[in-house]
Amino acid sequence: MQHSLRLRSDHLPPETSSRFHLLPQTKHAKNTNCRLLINNPFKRTTKLPDFPPFLTSPATSPPSPVKLRPTHPKLNPLQKLAASMLDKIESSLVVPMEQNKPLPKPTDPTVQLSGNFAPVNECPVQNGLEVVGQIPPCLRGVYIRNGANPLFPPLAGHHLFDGDGMIHAVSIGSDNSVSYSCRYTKTNRLVQEAELGRPVFPKPIGELHGHSGLARLALFAARAEIGLVDTTRGMGVANAGVVYFNGRLLAMSEDDLPYHVKINDHGDLETIGRFRFDEQIDCPVIAHPKVDPTTGDLHTLSYNVLRKPHLRYLKFDTCGKKTRDVDITLEQPTMIHDFAITENFVVIPNQQLVFELSEMIRGGSPVIYDREKMSKFGVLSKQDPTGSDISWIDVPDCFCFHLWNAWEEKTEDGDPVIVVIGSCMNPPDTIFSESGEPTRIELTKIRLNLRTKESNRKVIVSGINLEAGQVNRNFLGRKTRFVYLAIADPWPRCSGIAKVDLENGAVSEFKYGPGRFGGEPYFVPEKEGEDEGYVIGFVRDEERDESEFVVVDASEMKLVATVQLPERVPYGFHGTFVSENQLMEQII
Repeated sequence: MQHSLRLRSDHLPPETSSRFHLLPQTKHAKNTNCRLLINNPFKRTTKLPDFPPFLTSPATSPPSPVKLRPTHPKLNPLQKLAASMLDKIESSLVVPMEQNKPLPKPTDPTVQLSGNFAPVNECPVQNGLEVVGQIPPCLRGVYIRNGANPLFPPLAGHHLFDGDGMIHAVSIGSDNSVSYSCRYTKTNRLVQEAELGRPVFPKPIGELHGHSGLARLALFAARAEIGLVDTTRGMGVANAGVVYFNGRLLAMSEDDLPYHVKINDHGDLETIGRFRFDEQIDCPVIAHPKVDPTTGDLHTLSYNVLRKPHLRYLKFDTCGKKTRDVDITLEQPTMIHDFAITENFVVIPNQQLVFELSEMIRGGSPVIYDREKMSKFGVLSKQDPTGSDISWIDVPDCFCFHLWNAWEEKTEDGDPVIVVIGSCMNPPDTIFSESGEPTRIELTKIRLNLRTKESNRKVIVSGINLEAGQVNRNFLGRKTRFVYLAIADPWPRCSGIAKVDLENGAVSEFKYGPGRFGGEPYFVPEKEGEDEGYVIGFVRDEERDESEFVVVDASEMKLVATVQLPERVPYGFHGTFVSENQLMEQII
């Protein structure tokens, strides 16, 4: 189905509204009231204002634009005057600076928010969905998938990672009963911008480029100084990962603390607030924590762009008590999006995507591909209390944005070896810049010899881009034979699911069909066998303008059931599955 493309101008300053005019519209546009429950000493409920509709309906007749200017609640006259002056500086100086430079595809909103990457409005619980086939009993619970869904049209550049977090939930009961809902994670950033009626927080990847990026940072700092925005309550979007741990569903992005989201009895989602692990941490954590299936411990990382030593390793036991907090020294601040665990070790990639804030002064992006840096992997014992015994092993020409599993082996000579399974991406900065080179994402096995400090790397599958996915989580950190990955062709859309046999490289594919694309496949075990279970996820039929939830038999790679969804589900990031038993154990 062809979309009419147009960006709403009613949230943009008059001087900038004419530039942004390409956004797909949708036939689904429901505006709902939402509440944010914030953990604070008064235990009170803060009501969120009605969300302005990002997309309009129907697609054929756009509404008359209504100019919305920033409001300045609870400011005295002097503060309001200062806020108005800052608005004028933005519209007359900052925005023209942004308009005078072309945007590459990775930060061009007409690309990043086109088609099924475009945002949707919240959807309250829709029950009684049509099911074709029979959903297995092991899937009784809730499938959760996170993604980026900007509340407001971007004022300048926009990267897919910049959008506000929205969780899509499919609740499955007995007798094939299924419901669907989607809700914003009510981050402090989103709440403040909703109250102001416009975006004010800088977008780290889309906007912070060159002198205009520095101007955006200065503008934001000035607004914080006069009390228009509060930076002390977090600036993250919580749009990337989700994990269920110790009775809580946590939504994460690596720019903030996690957010605790409750799944209520009706399958709806309610944000409880930022989660500090019972006040044990006050630092952002990455979006890919690992829960050890044997011990139940949660392992995660936190990187800091500004302060040395730049990286911390954190571990929490099954009761949520922090049992490890280890500083890890990096020579330069590095983007570490993912890592791996084995039975006894944590495996940390230290690769070529680094942060150089000084690049903004020279007119560039603070996220750069350092071609001179040697990629290496750090192997840290889970029991090391100081990090002093970490082993760094060079792995040339390797950049893995995601790692699927790792385990321990021994060579014929008895040397201890760590085996790492990941998807090696080339060029390494594919997601963040426009190099013109074709994207290659190859499933790869990396062997790290802990005695000799040597590595070798072997491509398992070539000629096909394999990205987002996972192994059976019951085998995480132990040797696995199978991994389930999205077939990322045509990049960046995903045309199917690949089951890869890591022993022989054999690939079994489940293709969605012409004009149909999905995202990360999530494996839910049914029995004890490694591939005895089901792979689930969302699929978008771009030709029929329909979204589905699909269930695929993981052993046979054959379709078992589909659920017709009542709303469009945009392409997103990572998911998890919360079983019916876990739902009953939720901590409120």
